[in-house]
Amino acid sequence: MTGQGAATGQGAATGRGAGPAAGPAAYCGYCGKDLGGDDHAACARRLRVIDPPRFCSACARRMVVQVTPAGWTATCSRHGETTSAR
Repeated sequence: MTGQGAATGQGAATGRGAGPAAGPAAYCGYCGKDLGGDDHAACARRLRVIDPPRFCSACARRMVVQVTPAGWTATCSRHGETTSAR
């Protein structure tokens, strides 16, 4: 399975890994909770401004995140790698 997408609209999937599932996100990339249940306006602000996603928006698994001066990389064990657009 290969595809390109971005967790919560942040960054772009790279050619490494499968990339997040296409379509609407089911889980919050910041707190990992279901998007249908709670208000995630504060989470969305954090993701837009400074923080990389910590949870996969397709499966809510905790991602391995690496932050560098040039940007960030977040990797889901099931859905692949997402990077910042910097």
